[in-house]
Amino acid sequence: MTKPPVSDERRPANDGPKAAARNRTALVAAAREIYAEHGLDAPLSAIARRAGVGQGVLYRHFPDRDAVAGAVLEENVRQIERAAAAPDATSESVLGVLTWHLTESAAFISLLCVDGTGRGSRNLAYATALSERVERALDGHLPDSVGVPLRETSDLMLAVAMVSGAVTGPTREQRERRALAAWRLLGVTVGPVHPFNE
Repeated sequence: MTKPPVSDERRPANDGPKAAARNRTALVAAAREIYAEHGLDAPLSAIARRAGVGQGVLYRHFPDRDAVAGAVLEENVRQIERAAAAPDATSESVLGVLTWHLTESAAFISLLCVDGTGRGSRNLAYATALSERVERALDGHLPDSVGVPLRETSDLMLAVAMVSGAVTGPTREQRERRALAAWRLLGVTVGPVHPFNE
């Protein structure tokens, strides 16, 4: 048996854990984009392709569809928690970060509207826990002056759910415009719409 010829071209070094972390980050970012474009039922193969990895890599990080959605949701919630805990946090700045996540993530909208029916019921306890974390983060960040009476955080969460219903459109810009228009109709001022950057 003859050995195949060895190429003079050097193989790239195996980055090990660095590559794994990079791949996971790319998969979560790709999942957020794919979910925003096609909803939560988008094929996992589309997420792997968008991330530039094989499906085997996706399954090494996330054993099933719910695990992928959970990773996206966890990142959404973590950013809102960090925005709310920032020393210079205002209701406007926190709502700006929350609105960015509404316009970027169909999975996040589903989380905030979880009611125990339909698709959300498969992991209802997990979704409820994440939704409660968002509610705790918003606690103490009620807008000061609004057109409708928001007396407590649960009122604000209802307003968030109402705004999320307006977040439709094929582009992020259209979804953002609609979200901001919905906040205006509720008399709520929202700060710049962007992800939270520490």
